[in-house]
Formats: sequence, structure tokens, C-alpha cells
Amino acid sequence: MLEEKLKVLPSLPGVYLFKDEKGKVIYVGKAIILKNRVRSYFSSHHIDSPKTQALVKNICDLEYIVTDSEVEALILESNLIKKHKPKYNIRLTDDKHYPYLRVTMQEAYPRIEIVRSNKKDGARYFGPYTNSGAVHETLKLLKKVFPIRSCKQASFEKQERPCLNAYIKRCSAPCQGWISKEDYRKMIDEVLLFLEGRQESLAKSLHVRMVKASENLDFEKAAKFRDQLIAIKRIIEKQKIVSEGFEDIDIINYARGAQKACVQVFFVRGGKVSGRDHFMLEIYEEIEGKDLLVAFIKQYYSRAEFIPHDILIPDEIEYKDIYTDNYVDVDVAEYNSEDENRDKDEYKYEYEEKEIIEKWLGEKRGGKVVLKVPRRGHKKELLELAAKNAEESLRQEIKTREQQKKVSDEALKEIAKYLNLADLPCRMECYDISNIQGEEAVASMVVFENGRPSSGQYRRFKINTVEGPDDFASMAEVIRRRLMKARAGDTRFLPLPDLVVIDGGKGQLASSRKVMKELGYDYIVTVGLAKENEWLFREGNPEPIILPRDSQGLYLMQRIRDEAHRFAITYHRLLRGKRNLSSVLDDIYGLGAKRKAALLQHFQLSLKKISQASLEELQEVKGLGKTAALQVWNFFHTGDDV
Repeated sequence: MLEEKLKVLPSLPGVYLFKDEKGKVIYVGKAIILKNRVRSYFSSHHIDSPKTQALVKNICDLEYIVTDSEVEALILESNLIKKHKPKYNIRLTDDKHYPYLRVTMQEAYPRIEIVRSNKKDGARYFGPYTNSGAVHETLKLLKKVFPIRSCKQASFEKQERPCLNAYIKRCSAPCQGWISKEDYRKMIDEVLLFLEGRQESLAKSLHVRMVKASENLDFEKAAKFRDQLIAIKRIIEKQKIVSEGFEDIDIINYARGAQKACVQVFFVRGGKVSGRDHFMLEIYEEIEGKDLLVAFIKQYYSRAEFIPHDILIPDEIEYKDIYTDNYVDVDVAEYNSEDENRDKDEYKYEYEEKEIIEKWLGEKRGGKVVLKVPRRGHKKELLELAAKNAEESLRQEIKTREQQKKVSDEALKEIAKYLNLADLPCRMECYDISNIQGEEAVASMVVFENGRPSSGQYRRFKINTVEGPDDFASMAEVIRRRLMKARAGDTRFLPLPDLVVIDGGKGQLASSRKVMKELGYDYIVTVGLAKENEWLFREGNPEPIILPRDSQGLYLMQRIRDEAHRFAITYHRLLRGKRNLSSVLDDIYGLGAKRKAALLQHFQLSLKKISQASLEELQEVKGLGKTAALQVWNFFHTGDDV
């Protein structure tokens, strides 16, 4: 089947996905000409590469998606890598967890908040940042310098008095009309200058406004600008001058380990280093520096809010001819066409990688972007400094990982010892039930692998067959459903665990074991963890298993139990909130299921946002209509229906 697909590949740009025998995507790549690029992996010359050998021997199937251009292929490639997390692609580690600073520009009076995802919602995003502590410090400083509102209401119509922040001059109180919309927007523009790293421009603006206020004898306002100016200048003084040309530059360098790499980015704004950050990447062996740089640039700038004109890198993104060990020459006319195994289009593809990336970055920026390799001067020195920082960050990461592994191994060994297990419980699953008087009963399943949380394998369940608060029957239902899905071959519930931890005592344990025996899975070791004394119970043993209070094994058991409890509670609250919100909306005359769904989606399941929305904001809800919007507004603001 693979051979047949190789024969019919089109001579068009696109993205290809290699899959293993289980149908899992193990590599995603892009091509200007799919036919040439994909076939090259199986050529006698290309397969000599060790890294290609490791990939090709696991390829059992392929898919491809045709695009209109090579830039579109590059964007699609980045999205698919993030979605599938292929084994043989270089990818940012845990990039979805990196925080952003979000400025809600779509609101009349924008706010600043920390979020974990970047959405196309009209807001401005800055980041991602790997240091969450630094993000919180930045937000704290911004709120100290600029009196931005912290409240989340969409409308101020019902606000009778200002908040405490307004009294201590940490909020400009737009709810009370203490600041006009125009002046508030000017303040937000200054915040954006700060977040873009343009503190010099912001300082000049503040100085002009301070002098003007002083000349107008408005000394209180002048003092406010003075304080802001002092805070900004303190930041500027800490910044290292790189260029007198007031340039905006990103400087990128890296350090490599066996399976990890660290990329350090210095942000130069207005000719000064305004910040830096580092990112960890998962790599496979035999990876080249240029491949690492290309992978990082594509993944990082696909989410970055600001892209400078110049991006400095340590190596040229020049590709070797895939059929020889010599670097290809720039001039395609000098291409050696005597070797029948070579293809000019494939040759051209290899060389144009830099050009495609610059074109894509330029489209995102709305202006030209150039990838440069500095050879001398301050920029070269700063590039070397970035490399040193990357090496140090990588060293610290490896040291931390080794320490974590040591602690996890100790914990697993202790658990195996006290439970008399032949092997370490490398995969542990913990289950918990959450309900209030039997209402909205849910269960959670959390997974720890090698002593560490594997959040991508967490699962949650609604209890379907149990009425009332019966934790024993609920636990039996969940264990049955989990094992039946595994038996049916559902990959979301494979592999089976080495150890099952039930949050509860002997009753929950007994109901779980009964189901396991019935389905033939009683060989899976199962324990109940009683919260009162933190004791473990096993079936057939009336005496508790007591782990030492200061043991790593007990700490691990407590962690997985607490994580299962947190995950269950979160799901329970979500369902309870949906139910309560839905029940309130049911009381609004003329509001059907589709319109309720549209309201909930538009206002992010928040009854508070719906109740505080203005009539104009309600009319913006797709599918609601003017009459229904008026019904909703009247319900929350007058208590009457029309």
C-alpha cells in the first residue's frame, strides 16, 4: 500500500505525514514538490543518514495534504506537529503550558491578564514566556505604573461605587467616569509600548506629558507622570546597549544534549536588550543545528505576537545536498545533472528553506524579515552570550530532571517493596468520585508514568447508571467502563496500569475488585488509599499497609490521590455550573436550545458576563436576534419579559 501511494504522489506543494504500524503519526514534513520530497526518504542515497534510517524503518503508511503554496505548507506543518507531537520531529516541550500576557483590546476599557493559550479574539497577546514568575512580576509592575482596571465585567451600568483599587490609585475607575475612553486608550497604548520593549519611546512620551502638566500647573498629574517615568527609567538602566541604531532584533542561539536542546532568545528593542527567555526542545539523535533552528523558528514564531525585522542566528540555514556530503552551491545552474538519482526540483527545495521562512515571517509581520548570521561586533558577542545562557539553562534542566528521576525511582521502589510487587509500578492510575448528594456525579482517572503526571492520558466520566450518593456503585461503574474500553482496543485507555489506586477505603476497593474479577483483570494490583490515616488497603488483607510518614512512596501516593481529587472536583464544578446556568436561562421566555447554546458559547459559560452584558453586546451574539437579545436584557435588568 505504501509503494502504491509513493507512485501517485503529486508534483505539488503540501505536507506529508508518516505513520507507524499502529497508525500513529511519527513525522510531519513539508515539501514544495511532494513527489520528489517524499520519495527521497526511500532512495538509496538518502537512507544512508542514521536519523533517516531510524525514521524510515518505522514508516508503514503515509498521508499527504496538498496546499496552494510552500508558505501555506509551512503553516500547516507547524499546526500538525503541535497536534500530533510526532516522535521524529523536533518540538517545543510543553509549549501549551507557556503563559501569555493578554491585553483585551476588543473591550471598551481593556484589561491585562495572564492566560495559557493564544486565541484569535481581537486581543493582543505577548509571549509565550517560560518563566511564569517573571510574567507575574511584569503584570504587577504594569498595574503599579498604570492604573488599569482589574475587574472583568463587560458593562459598568450597574456599578454603584468604585473598587478598593480605585481608592488606592491602582485603578482609574472607568466604571465611575473618572477617566474618559480616549484617555484610557492612550494609557493602554503606553502599556503596549512597554510590552513591545519600546520603553525609550514610552519614556519620551511620559516626559513630554509631565512637562506639559507642570506648565499647566496640574502638579498632581505631573507627579503621576514623574513616578511612571522613574519606574520606566529604572528598567531602561538595566538594559544592555546593543546598537545605537534603535533596532528591533531577536537573537537566537542554542545548546544540545542527548535528547534535549535549549534555545535562548534575547529580545532587542530600540537597540537595547529588553528581555530574554529560553525554551526546551525534544530532539532525536543525529540532529543537525540547522534543523534545530528551523524547527524552533517555525514553532516559536507561529505563536509570537511581535516579529522584528532582523533575526540573528548562529548558523546559516543552508542544506546539504541530500545525495552527497558537500554543501550545495547557491547557483542552481551549476547543479550536476549527470547523476540520474538527482532532481533539480528537490535540490531547489532544499536550498529555498530560508527563503520560505523569511517570506512566511514577512507575511506575519507585515514587512520584510531577514535571517542573519553576524560575523563580528557586538551582535556576534551577544550571540555567543546567548549560547552560554543556553548551555547553562540546559545544564540546570538536566540536573533538575536527574534529581526528579532519582526521587521518582526511590518512591516507586518503596511502593513496590511495601506492596510486595515483582516489578516497579511504572504506570499508576488513580480514581476518585465527586458529587453533591448524588447530583452531577462524576469520576476522574489520572495517570502517573514513572512517578510523573501524564496529563494527556487523564480521563473523566459522567456516572450514568447510579442514582443518589453511592460511591461504591459509582466506582464499580467507572472501573467497568475503563476496562471494557481497553478490551475493545480503545487506544485512549491503553496500556493497562501496573497499579490501580482507589481513593477510598475498603468499600470502594471491594466494589472495584469485584468488577476486575468479573472481567478477568484481577491480576492488576489494586489498593485503596484511606484519607484519614493515609493507609493502604489490599483485598484479602484486613491489616493496613502503613508507609513511613516521611517516605517518598507515601508522598507519591498522596500526590496521585490529590491530583485525582482535583481533576474530579474541576469536572464536577464545570457540570454543576453548566446546569445552574442552563436552568436560569430556561426561565427566559422565547429562548430555545440553539439560542441558549449561542449565548453560552459567546460569553464563555459565564452567567455573570451574560447578566452584565449591554443590549448592544447581546445583539452581537450570532443567531440570537434583536428580539431575543431584548428578552435576555430585560430578564436580567428589569426582571420582566416583553
